[in-house]
Amino acid sequence: MAKTRLVLASNSPRRRELLALGGWEYDTRPAHVEETPRQGEEPKAYVQRLAEEKARACALSAGKGEIILAADTTVVVDGDILGKPQDAQEAAAMLRRLRGRSHQVCTALTVLDMRTGAFFPELCVTDVPMRDYPEEELLAYAASGDQLDKAGGYAIQDPVFHPVDCLQGCHASVMGLPLCHLGRSLEKVGL
Repeated sequence: MAKTRLVLASNSPRRRELLALGGWEYDTRPAHVEETPRQGEEPKAYVQRLAEEKARACALSAGKGEIILAADTTVVVDGDILGKPQDAQEAAAMLRRLRGRSHQVCTALTVLDMRTGAFFPELCVTDVPMRDYPEEELLAYAASGDQLDKAGGYAIQDPVFHPVDCLQGCHASVMGLPLCHLGRSLEKVGL
């Protein structure tokens, strides 16, 4: 009998890092889907849809014994979805908008059990208070290029910039994969 295999439908280094922290063995098979929000789509519905679409896209090449894990993360401020910045200028604009105030990070994950076809969706919403970082720090970080693959234009775990002030919620979710939610979903499929 073949061993059940976990497949991460993402190429995110942060998600790989978090899975390693959990001790899960997995393969990586990135799923590519259109990430543009639909007209009037709410942020929570948006990330949940993308996580499911990524799982379904990965399922097209999955084996019957595989468990697919897909996730999506977005930053929400004033009801607006902030995706990944296209360049340093857009990153700086996002960071100015977030500076000195709180916003939400919504991370959805979907676990798809290819043995049964069952979906196990989860959603984690974290309130994130940003510190009032000076303009010089903001510009240096925006120019670094580190933020270009991150929703909202920042990494909570950045060792130099430290954009977040006193987080009370799920740090792993802000990085892109809420481990408690993931553990709960993987238990449902026997991992």
